[in-house]
Amino acid sequence: MPSSDETQRSRIRLDRSDLILKITSYTVVSLFALFCLIPFVMMLSASLSSEDEIRRTGFGLLPKDFSLNAYQFIFNSPRQVIGSYIVTITMTVCGTAIGLFIIAMTGYALNRKDFPFRNHISFFIYFTTLFSAGLAPTFLWIARDLGLRGSYLAVFLQLLMTPWLIILMKNFMRTVPYEVIESGKVDGAGDFRIFFQLCLPIMKPALATVGLFLALAYWNEWYLSSIYLGSTVEYKPLQYLLYNVINTANALRNSMAGANVSITDLPSNTLKMASAIVATGPILLLYPFVQKYFVSGITIGAVKG
Repeated sequence: MPSSDETQRSRIRLDRSDLILKITSYTVVSLFALFCLIPFVMMLSASLSSEDEIRRTGFGLLPKDFSLNAYQFIFNSPRQVIGSYIVTITMTVCGTAIGLFIIAMTGYALNRKDFPFRNHISFFIYFTTLFSAGLAPTFLWIARDLGLRGSYLAVFLQLLMTPWLIILMKNFMRTVPYEVIESGKVDGAGDFRIFFQLCLPIMKPALATVGLFLALAYWNEWYLSSIYLGSTVEYKPLQYLLYNVINTANALRNSMAGANVSITDLPSNTLKMASAIVATGPILLLYPFVQKYFVSGITIGAVKG
């Protein structure tokens, strides 16, 4: 049996202008979603096509001359690919969890009115978004002073916190009523208890947004790995491994072309598309779970009351 509210809503009739607006909105959003989906479909179909057919006819929505050569080239050494997945997943999960904890506590502390020098510390954090020391001093500090070259920590620690995410979390904490913190103090709760039991449950949108940014940063990282890891580790992060696979295929292609050898079956364009599918597939599954928090979290601080 439908409730009275449902019955009342079903009796509401939209006038002509509202109906036209609703149909137009749904149509525009559906077309926009379709346009966003088409590149992914073309990328998938290209990865399942033969290199020769892609070279002759270009990309399409459906695979042309179905082939798994690109995926076979990537998974030629499955042990390396599985190891890279494990390394990347471990760094993503641990880095996101630890980074969220540190960034949330930093934003919470910088928003506390009774925290000494909070404005000075906020300025120093903001200052780093305007000026950077550069690659050479950073490399010398990480590799020579800290001795982390060839260690996963050289990549892990540098992505753990970013000034922009701290500022985002700090802006969100402004929306948390200060009376919540004062009520915890009145009840005799300490700072950690106030943070974990009173503030964290309210911070879900910001935590989801910052967590997604952290996860994407760890998952898509390849540049720092190429600088600090290189060939010193057995299992490279996934993106860096795929980067090396593409470079190896291009090098083989150039050397074979110079030797007048047929390169029809050697993947190039299809390899790039297959690498993108392998790299982006798992992380795309994460987005639907945080989508409902993402919009509200990213707009925090845009409107002030």
